[in-house]
Amino acid sequence: MTLVGDVDNRIAIIVDDLADTCGTVVKAAEKLKEAGAKAVFAVMTHGVFSGPALERVMGSCIEAIVVSNTIPQHEKIARCPKIQAIDVSSILGEAIRRTHNGESVSYLFGNVPL
Repeated sequence: MTLVGDVDNRIAIIVDDLADTCGTVVKAAEKLKEAGAKAVFAVMTHGVFSGPALERVMGSCIEAIVVSNTIPQHEKIARCPKIQAIDVSSILGEAIRRTHNGESVSYLFGNVPL
């Protein structure tokens, strides 16, 4: 794994599509801290958190890992307080409604329903 850029005394945010066993994200966080990052956060679309994932996250230097609720997270959040979930149900529901009614989905890029 190679770090490109200067993170010294900065807050680093790792962005990825999936948090499964979390080996890669934890390794990336360690690299960032070794390079001088003040804090490391992770943002992932889907939080699978299988196998040793929760233990890896809890034992890591990651401050928080934010995922969507495309997969239920209640039990995992209870076991790992570093996990935070964002509710995406309203935007997914609106995208489905718009698709069904032949309306623009790209409208949502600038107008997120709350």
